[in-house]
Amino acid sequence: MAKIVYAAGTAHSPMLTLDPKHWVERAKADYASNALNLSDGRMLNYPQLLELSGGKYQSEIEIDRLTEKADACSAALDRLAADLEAAAVDVVVIVGDDQDELFGMENLPAIAIFHGEEMVMHSSPEDGLPEWRVTARKGYAMDDYHIFPGKQDLALAMIRGLLDRDVDIGSSARVSDPARAGFGHAYGFVIRRLFGDRQIPVVPILLNTYFPPNVLSAARCFDIGGHVRAAIDAWEPDLRVAIIASGGLSHFVVDEELDQRVLNAIEVGDAEALRSIPREALLSGSSEILNWILAIGALAGRPSSWTEYVPLYRTPAGTGVGAAFASWRLEEA
Repeated sequence: MAKIVYAAGTAHSPMLTLDPKHWVERAKADYASNALNLSDGRMLNYPQLLELSGGKYQSEIEIDRLTEKADACSAALDRLAADLEAAAVDVVVIVGDDQDELFGMENLPAIAIFHGEEMVMHSSPEDGLPEWRVTARKGYAMDDYHIFPGKQDLALAMIRGLLDRDVDIGSSARVSDPARAGFGHAYGFVIRRLFGDRQIPVVPILLNTYFPPNVLSAARCFDIGGHVRAAIDAWEPDLRVAIIASGGLSHFVVDEELDQRVLNAIEVGDAEALRSIPREALLSGSSEILNWILAIGALAGRPSSWTEYVPLYRTPAGTGVGAAFASWRLEEA
């Protein structure tokens, strides 16, 4: 029978693809933003956020501090890559959010599974893009029409299994024109950074976290994760399966309190703490915490084996990302 033997979660911020001296380039979008999300649901512009914070994160954006944090993130990612290799899995289920990459506003399912034989990455011309975006696109495998193997039979079994368990799941089977639409950063980052040179088949779960009105609650994501686990367990062929959550934690304003709430729940296996995170705390970039919650639901709330947390500030006002990394070894589960 198929069995989940390994699980992980990883941030996928573009900062993780860049030299820290270039993080200031990513910060330029924060200075211009009118929608910097707080965990109480408020959206502020940068001057408002700076006034609220008092600029107290100035020391966090000195180059030595940024380099220290970049090194910590790189070490965490190296550990996840080594753990994934050691797990010797046959397929990886990646839980990610699609941000106008494969799906658009003309068709945006709350949750879908891709069951094609090949994943084709979305790419578009780089003319006029700043250097940091060109570099990030390479880190996301979005610099060309890269093709990665899918796992069609398992994906179809998961779709049928979820439908049989009263989960209304969307589906997609092909990428017709990768210049217009294809797979995006949530999937490309995991493949490029954690797979190394290995061609591991992937079953992508595409969760709409960013775009109301059809964003699932934290409780619903956790419960669907349990149904994903049941559907995988019911698949008769012997397969070693990994499930990896891609994204999060808090951003575009770092909220260490929210991040620690999530990580503490992960470390002790507190399912109810994850299920009860309110919608207003899961807006904009912080919505990617839902990817983690769904993946953890597939682990029945099993406590993590290891976690790492690095708050990556990039402006004095506190914008950036709460970069988290975690793994679960499930051989005895």
